[in-house]
Amino acid sequence: MSGQRFRCTSAGVCSLGLHLVCCPKYRRGVLGGRVARRLGELIDAITAAHGWDIVAQEVMPDHVDLFVRVGPTDAPAAVVRAFQGRTARVRRAEFPHLRNFAKVLWSPSYIAAAVGYAAESTVRRHIEHQWDEVA
Repeated sequence: MSGQRFRCTSAGVCSLGLHLVCCPKYRRGVLGGRVARRLGELIDAITAAHGWDIVAQEVMPDHVDLFVRVGPTDAPAAVVRAFQGRTARVRRAEFPHLRNFAKVLWSPSYIAAAVGYAAESTVRRHIEHQWDEVA
């Protein structure tokens, strides 16, 4: 996770944050244990490959909550597609027993909200403390 708030490009300086929430198909609680750990590793790899920075992330049994800083040309739908596409392919290959729950890992619905400069701490706090809310 990076603490760098602004990104310098040849075109200028930007700070674009996305708060993403993705759920498994039928919101089934299939993202626990080894699956959750592997999903976290994949999210790290995807963000590194695209040059994005993770501000906060949490894999819950029934959803993934992610706050990521992206570049000025990265559309929210493309960011979600990058995460959902790769993680679904790896899940099918590495965890075939999950096919019993659903042939498709991710629901086509997701939440993508732009995070403003002032709201950043609120989003980070929510993601980091949502396990406290469950207990």
